[in-house]
Amino acid sequence: MTTFIDRCLIAADAGLKTLAGTARAVRQRPRASGEERLSDEERRLAGALMRVNHVGEVCAQALYQAQSLTARDDALRQRMAQAARDEVDHLTWTEDRLRELDDRPSVLNPLWYAGAFAIGLAAGRAGDRWSLGFVVETERQVEAHLASHLERLPAHDAASRAIVARMKADEAQHAHAAQEAGARALPWPVRLAMRGAAKVMTTTAHRL
Repeated sequence: MTTFIDRCLIAADAGLKTLAGTARAVRQRPRASGEERLSDEERRLAGALMRVNHVGEVCAQALYQAQSLTARDDALRQRMAQAARDEVDHLTWTEDRLRELDDRPSVLNPLWYAGAFAIGLAAGRAGDRWSLGFVVETERQVEAHLASHLERLPAHDAASRAIVARMKADEAQHAHAAQEAGARALPWPVRLAMRGAAKVMTTTAHRL
């Protein structure tokens, strides 16, 4: 059994690895066959979209670490920690793809992480069922966001599309698991505020 201090240190270590780019994936990155040939314009678009996806994974790490830290139930704490480990794979895959596209992560990642961590703490302090409800709503919004990226990515950017498709499937699984665990539906003003915050983040990260 870990103490609260232990969990704080684990969360701090995860945060440093996330922002330093030293996290390591456990699962093998999804691959697509065939050599891609992207024009400069297509490469810039793919890079911008994958940067947004990388920011989403930075935020996911912060959210899950904060919610794990504040969870009252040990089983829920372990569930949040496992989801965070899944998201590490996404974080690493998107960062790898950014390098391949000769692009970079968002320069505002420390800000995104701090803001998401604060939101995760608030969700966790509201209670475990509300925290699970926050997971459901977040993952559903992320799933929809990834679906839109599959439509916007260049059709022959098979490498990026393979990563996004796998991420989308994982997010749907996280939402389903949280729902099955007893998530409470969030009030519509909260869901609307979450969508607004996500819009600001994605619009900004597309360029910065």
